[in-house]
Amino acid sequence: MHKNRLPLLLPLRRQLLMLLLAVAAAAATAQDRLLPELMPQALTPGVDTLRTYQHIVLQVNEPTVQLPASFRGTEPNILEDSLEVLAPFWEKLRRSLLRTRADSVRIVHIGDSHVRGHLFPRAAGELLQRRFRRLSYTDRGINGATCVSFTNEARIQQIAALKPDLLILSLGTNESHNRRYNSQTHYHQLDELVRLLRAALPDVPLLLTTPPGSYDRSGTRRRRTYKVNPRTEPAARTIRRFALHHGLAVWNLYEIAGGSRQAARNWWEAGLMRPDHVHYLAPAYVLQGELLAQALIYGYNDYVGY
Repeated sequence: MHKNRLPLLLPLRRQLLMLLLAVAAAAATAQDRLLPELMPQALTPGVDTLRTYQHIVLQVNEPTVQLPASFRGTEPNILEDSLEVLAPFWEKLRRSLLRTRADSVRIVHIGDSHVRGHLFPRAAGELLQRRFRRLSYTDRGINGATCVSFTNEARIQQIAALKPDLLILSLGTNESHNRRYNSQTHYHQLDELVRLLRAALPDVPLLLTTPPGSYDRSGTRRRRTYKVNPRTEPAARTIRRFALHHGLAVWNLYEIAGGSRQAARNWWEAGLMRPDHVHYLAPAYVLQGELLAQALIYGYNDYVGY
């Protein structure tokens, strides 16, 4: 009886052994495939990814966005002093890609009408969310806002309630349109705002941005004339100086767009400004947002050691 069954049992044992070997091989393959599955799926052309078991690097082979070719005198699109200052934020991004962080990484962007119009921050948020799927981006803007507009307890608490992992402040345009602009006053107003924010959000890194540039208006309604606003440059310089002196990161959009000689002219000559010579058309705000996102991606890559 047993002798008759033995030839039947041997093929079954071989099949079982082959099945166990196949399962083991599949498990090893699944481990190798784990990191690719963590990568963002919607990458734009020209953007590749690199993987290691320690961290994930987003490699930008070519700029995902570029300033118009007509722009002159521009500086590189980078964040200043971001490597250590934004280290807690970079680490949370890294952990979100590795799925060792359960909740999303939250960016909150506050500012003036450039932010209030939503196009600028939303363009930044959408590009970042394509790279970091566990990321949320919230904007809070006020038309005509200066630093003083946010320097009150109610607004500080509203910002704190959003529980940001990174807080971006985009102000300076309206300060520079005050014909009595004073750099020292501006510096002290920044100091008061940041002091309140740090008291409410002690562990949250801050990123300051400089204004993109604008024109100053003079004359009558029938015969208006425009010249480059001479106060934008000292306002941008004050923001950058304050950020570097107080351990904050800064994104100097003013210099990236062309600086004191070309920023406003570059935007206007490219047909990207509104007739008021202060605000921008939709493509310009989208461009600014994507440039900010690109600078953040470069900063993240620096952090993980690419």
